[in-house]
Amino acid sequence: MDSTTEMWIRLGVFIGVLAVMMCWEALTPNRKSPVSKLARWSTNFGLIFIGSLVVRLLIPAGLAAVALWAQQHNIGLWNQFSVSLWCSIPITVVLFDCLIYWQHRLFHRVPLLWRLHRVHHADPHIDVSTGLRFHPIEIGLSIAIKLVAVVVLGAPIMAILIFEVLLNATAMFSHANIALPKNIEKTLRKVIVTQTMHRIHHSQIVSETDSNFGFNLSIWDRLFGSYTEAAKNGDDGIKIGLKEYLTARSNSNLISLLLMPFKGKPDY
Repeated sequence: MDSTTEMWIRLGVFIGVLAVMMCWEALTPNRKSPVSKLARWSTNFGLIFIGSLVVRLLIPAGLAAVALWAQQHNIGLWNQFSVSLWCSIPITVVLFDCLIYWQHRLFHRVPLLWRLHRVHHADPHIDVSTGLRFHPIEIGLSIAIKLVAVVVLGAPIMAILIFEVLLNATAMFSHANIALPKNIEKTLRKVIVTQTMHRIHHSQIVSETDSNFGFNLSIWDRLFGSYTEAAKNGDDGIKIGLKEYLTARSNSNLISLLLMPFKGKPDY
């Protein structure tokens, strides 16, 4: 599979999932945004656009090209053994999902990295656009981490494609401003991260923010002791965002968000 095919597959799935989630939110929104949709979306999608440029600048051909290079040069764990793709692909996807879980925890734990990641958490509302709202530098660091993992594992190209598609799709799904029926949500969260589960992570209560780090599989939070089943004030009572960024100027302005990691306090 060449990089062009990979790009079109990822773009197609991205647009499809984004459209479905946006329509779902419009039909049955879970909560109302305290900031105008135009202000939030123009800023969030502005960050997404800049982040996409960063990815293309860092790895023009994509992670799949790096995986192909590793394969051609016999570099990485999987390239040292004769293992069926039916085995290596699913294991690689699961390992990468675990990697992203720990990357997420790291960005909460290390103060310098939290300066970057708080751009994501400063959003006063949570919807499909929030799932893609990250500072360009954080996106660059995340790409670097995944790049190292691709080389170390010798990850199969198809595994990288599946993982990247799943990561984007589940990030948009888990951040969507919707509420699944309780019986469906309860069953679904045993496998993947649901909206109700992830909204807890966007709570202004620090102990809740520092929990439910998963993006795709929900097992990691249970396995590594970071799972919070229910918000202290219930799903409807969760206050979204960061207490120090409560004005539209500080939490929904593109320039303010780009500069946020370099400022100690918000500029109201």
